[in-house]
Amino acid sequence: MKKIVIHWSAGGYYPSAYEKEFYHFLIDKDGKIYNGKFAPENNEVCKMGKYAAHTGGGNTGAIGVCMCAMAGFKNKNNVGNYPIKKIQFEACMKLCAELSIKYKIDITPNTVFTHYEFGRRNPSSTSKGKIDIIFIPPYPWVGEEDAGNFIRSKIKWYKNNITKK
Repeated sequence: MKKIVIHWSAGGYYPSAYEKEFYHFLIDKDGKIYNGKFAPENNEVCKMGKYAAHTGGGNTGAIGVCMCAMAGFKNKNNVGNYPIKKIQFEACMKLCAELSIKYKIDITPNTVFTHYEFGRRNPSSTSKGKIDIIFIPPYPWVGEEDAGNFIRSKIKWYKNNITKK
């Protein structure tokens, strides 16, 4: 595995069977982690119906990690009834740190990024226009263009603290 792509589900706080088809790991509002239908290794070579199709145009070699939240999101002033919770966000960052260690993935903008960042870098893909993640409710001061860097800094912090133990 070479990349980690971070998402929000645009759904409720708990993963549905449908959502489990598309992500390798899903985090509920309490920080509990659920496995998706497919293991990350299924995305080494993507075969129709046998991998987690989380990032249109960017699934090969990519682990999909999703926070179950953000249904009804319109903008930072209208986040809907399911905003990402702090405990959920932090559990996601810790999981991504653990995955980066397990799969020896460096934490850079090219290897750990949001679905939004991928869509911006790949405008001809079906990920163009995806808005996950442009706003982080527990950290409202983080701007749309800074969300990816903030996320990577959090993951690096967790990775550093995991490796110190």
